[in-house]
Amino acid sequence: MKKHLSVFLYAILAGICIGLGGTVFLRLKDAFTGGNVVGALLFTIGLFTICTRGYNLFTGKACYIFDNKPDYLLTLLVIWVGNLLGCILLAVVERATGICGESGINAVAAGMVEGKMAAGYGSLFLLGVICNILIYIAVNGYANAPHDLGKYLSLFFGVSVFILCGTEHSVADMYYWSVSGVLFSDPLQSLLRIVVISLGNVAGGVCFPLVEKAFRKLTAED
Repeated sequence: MKKHLSVFLYAILAGICIGLGGTVFLRLKDAFTGGNVVGALLFTIGLFTICTRGYNLFTGKACYIFDNKPDYLLTLLVIWVGNLLGCILLAVVERATGICGESGINAVAAGMVEGKMAAGYGSLFLLGVICNILIYIAVNGYANAPHDLGKYLSLFFGVSVFILCGTEHSVADMYYWSVSGVLFSDPLQSLLRIVVISLGNVAGGVCFPLVEKAFRKLTAED
């Protein structure tokens, strides 16, 4: 119980961090030529903080399912709920401030979420897969690069590319759905889509590790 409480609290902090990255992205999106690119780069503050502080992010932790025991699935669920709560908490605070309003970040997020609500589940799932392949590149590169520059470049490239490619990151989407208000006005449909994206993230996150593990096994047998 104590272990899961610690996991949950660190997951809430991770959700807030991703939400902060989403905030700066929404503030810069379409604000000026190249705003999306700058916003995508600055979004990295979220994963940078999570990796350097050791917080729990669902999309990152999902990459290591097969390196852990079956009870890790419960840990992942706790992290998912904690990330959602962190995103909601930040969004509620922001919706009470001047950065939200008729033409604020909530309106920008609402435009993004409208497209996600209209998208097919298969599309959302596959975009979730592609997203977490890039997240795996980012977090695994941070963990294993032999020098600091490589670690931070892995984070910046992995995160900014998944945003600019238009893929679906479940925790970022938790924030967008929350700050737009759509999560509160249509919770069932919103959560269903976030769950589909989350499953896509899991599939994408384990893709490279499984292929690498199979390749190592084949080469060891040779």
